Amino acid sequence: MSPIVADGLGLMGFGMGTVFVFLIVLIFATTIMSKLVTKYFPEALPAPAKVKKAPAKGVDQQLLKVLAAAVKEHRSRQK
Repeated sequence: MSPIVADGLGLMGFGMGTVFVFLIVLIFATTIMSKLVTKYFPEALPAPAKVKKAPAKGVDQQLLKVLAAAVKEHRSRQK
């Protein structure tokens, strides 16, 4: 093998090794930064929305009972 080809293969190996090491370091650095950010700057939980109850004037009480029973049945099936 000629010395030029041997030098070329050596440079290629050195370059690929350098890129590989850099990518490994980059993976560790981003993982550590992600953990630090989530530890010291956690996301603020959104405040729960306040539900306004509509006045029950003119609402059929039987309809309310039927709707409450339907919601209860639906929630019991999801568990």
